[in-house]
Amino acid sequence: MSNRLKDEKSPYLLQHKDNPVDWYPWCDEAFKKAETEDKPIFLSIGYSTCHWCHVMAHESFEDTSVAELLKQGFVCIKVDREERPDIDAVYMSVCQAVTGQGGWPLTIIMTPGQKPFFAGTYFPKERYYGRPGLVDILKEVLLLWKDRREDLMRDGEEITALINNQSALKENKEELSEKDIFHKAYHIFVKQFDPVWGGFGGAPKFPSPHNLLFLMRFAEEEKEPEALRMVEITLNAMADGGIHDHIGGGFSRYSTDEQWLVPHFEKMLYDNALLLLAYVQAYQITGKEKYGEVARHTADYILRELTDWQGGFYCGQDADSEGVEGKYYVFAPEEVISVLGEADGKEFCRQYGITKEGNFEGKSIPNRLCNEQAEDVFKETANSNKAREEQAAAENSLDRLYQYRISRTSLHKDDKILLSWNAWTILALARAGVALKEERYLRAAKKAQEFIEERMNGKDGRLYLRFRDGEAAHPGMLEDYAVYALALLELYRVDFCVEYLSNAIHRAKQMLQFFEDQEDGGFFMNAIDAVQLIARPKEMYDGAIPSGNSVAFMVLQRLAALTGEVSWQRAARRQMQYCTWQIQEYPAGYGFALLAMAEAVYPHRELVCTVNGEVSEELRQQLVNLLVYGIEILVKTKGNADALMECAPFTSEYPLPEEGVLYYLCEDGACRAPVRELSEYGEGYERL
Repeated sequence: MSNRLKDEKSPYLLQHKDNPVDWYPWCDEAFKKAETEDKPIFLSIGYSTCHWCHVMAHESFEDTSVAELLKQGFVCIKVDREERPDIDAVYMSVCQAVTGQGGWPLTIIMTPGQKPFFAGTYFPKERYYGRPGLVDILKEVLLLWKDRREDLMRDGEEITALINNQSALKENKEELSEKDIFHKAYHIFVKQFDPVWGGFGGAPKFPSPHNLLFLMRFAEEEKEPEALRMVEITLNAMADGGIHDHIGGGFSRYSTDEQWLVPHFEKMLYDNALLLLAYVQAYQITGKEKYGEVARHTADYILRELTDWQGGFYCGQDADSEGVEGKYYVFAPEEVISVLGEADGKEFCRQYGITKEGNFEGKSIPNRLCNEQAEDVFKETANSNKAREEQAAAENSLDRLYQYRISRTSLHKDDKILLSWNAWTILALARAGVALKEERYLRAAKKAQEFIEERMNGKDGRLYLRFRDGEAAHPGMLEDYAVYALALLELYRVDFCVEYLSNAIHRAKQMLQFFEDQEDGGFFMNAIDAVQLIARPKEMYDGAIPSGNSVAFMVLQRLAALTGEVSWQRAARRQMQYCTWQIQEYPAGYGFALLAMAEAVYPHRELVCTVNGEVSEELRQQLVNLLVYGIEILVKTKGNADALMECAPFTSEYPLPEEGVLYYLCEDGACRAPVRELSEYGEGYERL
């Protein structure tokens, strides 16, 4: 029989609806039951594509003896971390404070008052290799709850006090200038860099594309070629490795080895959106076609496999197929030959490392790490008929194997639509559409933005965090407002429709209203009117995804530059002060905050383009080609003059030309005379 999760929308919760465990979702009913029955709460947090969440579920939560033990002594709550990142953030900070590490599944045992006294991640059912078993833990907790309740309650109070004090600013910090912080971060990256395979640190390796984005900006502004070299080695190795799905496109979550060969096979929307941004940026800076091709491959994967018919984007795909990790992705040589034929099959196996011995549990993950010809497809000089024929043959083989693969087995897909992850994807697709001259990417970005406004925008004008199965739910959090505002600004940057700019301003105002900490600076994760937990988290660290505070910083900085309004300038300075103070001890952990800080510190320009008539496609392309670093652009026409003045009042002083186009450029607070041709502003403009 199903438990209380049967009516939920979350794919993760629905995966547990038939467990014999008497699960509750996070709700008042569960806490009242715990208080009434005088039981501790067993809280389990995970997500639907989490491999070890599946393992713990099969070992313990599907086991009737474990379920009976939980039923007798605990009230059990299951939470999807992607739907309730606030709950996850609070209790993950508990796990990290108590154990020194974190991850999922997250296992918490706490009082009916939500105060935790035990924390951990995955536990097997029974003890093995020194790892305690879940059954032993539960029995021990029940004995302590009966005989030493005061100790557990005191532990809960102390842990709660600890996590509430963690966000307090430390005294006597070294005060560094912004550029000193940039250089400190850069030198940390240099020390951690793997010069052979790229990436930072040892296995497991995570892509962390926002760090790569910062290093590209640093290389440009500081004329530091080593920073760009680190980025390129990393992007090349990831593109050639097994973490990159050469057959179907997109990237897995992380690599379990230093070579980027063997991934943890789950694919997440946010990873692919951020990596798309990194490869597009590298393509724009270097002009290397390889980066453009990887970006196209990634964008096409998102559109093909993670896009809802209504326009939103799904969360991701599982690592497991039919209960086996990676089964969907690996091949044996004879299997490839059976699909492609003898000649094409052997050639594909040679190019993509498919061997009899295999590189993953007896089979092979396609990769190009050891192929001396791996770069040939992408070389600008490879324009011969033979090169084009080889490329066409390779693409044909990949397509045939993709069609075979999807018929061979299937992957679980988490079809939740999360607002902040969708906003990252909108931003990435919009930028890719312009850089790669693929209008379908821009159309997909616009359609997703329309979906958010139509389906994830409440009657009160507030955003919802999640949409699934016709229902929008859970109040939007800081990252939803911040990343969505940034995505709207990106849509304005590539389309110059004032409606996007106006909406970005509206969402940024909501962000300030509902999330800003007026006393200590920065932004809280959940809104001022949200149901409060034992702590109100305020996240700054840029982990797998940039933090809401880092993104908010960039939004405020861009609005200050675009609008010229004092209120946005003051808000940007407040966030600058908060972020600078927070990140200076270990700035390499705050890659996106560094990017936002770079927009404030490095030379910047504002360009107002006034147009007699409509904005032509030629003009739009010319303007968006400027959008690599350090420039914000406003376009004023007769049709949008009033709306633009509402967003940026200073534009009322810029007259429309009697004919053609006039450009007004300001650089670092100094304005230059208007010109008819961008090339009149000199190098950096004439080439575009």
